[in-house]
Amino acid sequence: MKKKFFALALAAMLLICAVPAQALTGEGIRAAQTLSALNVVRGAYNVDDSATRAQAAVVLVRLAGAEKAAAADKTHIPFQDVPAYAVPSVRYAYGQGWLNGITGDTFGASQAISTQAYCAALMRMLGYTNSDFSYENSVAFARHMAVVSRNYGETLTRGDLFELTAGALYATYKGSDDTVLDRLTASSATSAATAKALGLSNQELTARQAADRFTAAVFQLSMYETGKNYNVDEPDGTASGFFISEDGLAVTNYHAIKGSSTGIVKLVSGEQYPVEKVLYYDEGIDIAVLRIGTKSITGVKTPGFVHLEMASRNTLRAGDTVYTIGSPLGLGLAISSGIISDVSREVSGYSAPCIMSTADISQGSSGGALLNVYGQVVGVTSGAFVFGNNMYLAVAIDPVLKADLTVGGQTLDQVKQFEENQASKAA
Repeated sequence: MKKKFFALALAAMLLICAVPAQALTGEGIRAAQTLSALNVVRGAYNVDDSATRAQAAVVLVRLAGAEKAAAADKTHIPFQDVPAYAVPSVRYAYGQGWLNGITGDTFGASQAISTQAYCAALMRMLGYTNSDFSYENSVAFARHMAVVSRNYGETLTRGDLFELTAGALYATYKGSDDTVLDRLTASSATSAATAKALGLSNQELTARQAADRFTAAVFQLSMYETGKNYNVDEPDGTASGFFISEDGLAVTNYHAIKGSSTGIVKLVSGEQYPVEKVLYYDEGIDIAVLRIGTKSITGVKTPGFVHLEMASRNTLRAGDTVYTIGSPLGLGLAISSGIISDVSREVSGYSAPCIMSTADISQGSSGGALLNVYGQVVGVTSGAFVFGNNMYLAVAIDPVLKADLTVGGQTLDQVKQFEENQASKAA
């Protein structure tokens, strides 16, 4: 963000391309093939057709591993427009409160399923309720919880439905570490073997898998040195950060928050939350642990944040593949990949050795996550050698592993005043 990052003289043109809302045909087919192998999708894919509400109910119930329960449930449903093949699934999804009807006696079985309705149904299937999210913000909430990793159109094609459903395989149920894939395969040896054969249970992640699962755990950080700047929404600098706990503990660089009195984090979903306290910081190492408020600046309380597991620098070796996620140039969250060049590089200005890699970062990436191939955060992206090539620096996460994070902490303004008083005494 500020003082420890390389200075760049940029003369660039940013070309912004509009990405079509609908899934690419190949993506939909690949997702359908995965779901077909898991017995969630059957028959012709027809990925370019509109996905109906009846089809969505069938896919949802199979995804939940509830097809047998749905078949055994003979409770009457009040809808007159549901085709025979979908009756058990619609009955079950309606009974569970996952999907509602269009009117009192109409399910809207042949209507296209909206992205909003399907995201709401997925989140309800995962155990979330109206106290956690509203139907109106179901899509943003699904992004918030890493169930959805990209934007879709207003309604879903069958390809979109398959892609969105396949992306939800790694979502966790509320209050549990179980993923959808875990529960889906637990009751079926065939599905478990299939998941393994497809590589769905691989521990090592590609860059795309890391982006899909963990971008929701990273945020853009806007810092304000004065209340006046905050009131007119003119940040004095932007950086990055990431969550390490469900209840809002987060990590960034110390230089990202230095001299600031207010901070706001912006998630990939667009939601914004306030920085409440600083629980730990070390200027020499260039690391800080923050507590982020669980109530957004619009007053909506979150049931939790997607967060990253931490791993020591000692798990790294030169040549290991790593990924970075941050907000370069403050343009929004992005991922890059590279390899570890040095796990313990002495760098002027840092009181502890840095991790050096070839994973690209830029100004604004300060405080972002350096991940290993298992999706664990091993470092905090911090800077680079100005005249070097592919010589990007991160501070190891190890000090956070050892820090006492049960303390009450201080506000940003208190940290600012304390450091200014210390500097004044030293002078």
